[in-house]
Amino acid sequence: MLQLQANYFASAEAVGAHHQEERVITHEHRKTSGWYMARRVNEDCSGYKILIEEGSERILGAHLIGPHAEEVINLFALAIRANVPAKVLKTAIWSYPTATSDISYML
Repeated sequence: MLQLQANYFASAEAVGAHHQEERVITHEHRKTSGWYMARRVNEDCSGYKILIEEGSERILGAHLIGPHAEEVINLFALAIRANVPAKVLKTAIWSYPTATSDISYML
């Protein structure tokens, strides 16, 4: 079954800060149907989009579609709520082969 998950940073602090100063936001996105987790189950519709604030490297949002999206989105939700910078998730050591091991390549 195809999974689609999304999570965004939506605190009052972030909304207020947005109106006071302009943010520079980058996004990483890619179709991942060629990655192991999608190929393993023959899923041709798989991908992600991650929104990251430049400078602080704070993760502001994540869209995931494909196998185990419901598992991986929980880690992005935790990172968003705990203000974990993208570079910390990128350099973390994840068990392999798991869907979470792809996080390093998404950032």
